Amino acid sequence: MTTTVEYIRYRIALDDQQAFEDAYTRAAEALAASPECVDYELTRCSEEAERYILRIRWTSIDAHLNGFRKGEHFPAFFTAIRPYVTAIEEMQHYLPTSVAGTGKASTES
Repeated sequence: MTTTVEYIRYRIALDDQQAFEDAYTRAAEALAASPECVDYELTRCSEEAERYILRIRWTSIDAHLNGFRKGEHFPAFFTAIRPYVTAIEEMQHYLPTSVAGTGKASTES
């Protein structure tokens, strides 16, 4: 399967972080239900606590832009995250390269 990875970088004030994570918990329901979404992950920076990155893997850029964004699941997704759109610092699609693998820790129990 060919995929594309969308990265969205946010800067969220410390006082807003719980509400932000709660909003993405709700938005995640729409992502999980979307046939265009392969997987997703929201992470928070340990060195700069106000920084978050959302990683969403889509089946293709077209599936994201013309499937999900024009489909039945987008309204619920956008409603949940709308208050945080102005906090986006980057929102781009990236194509995987052949450089990928697992580390030794993945095989240790």
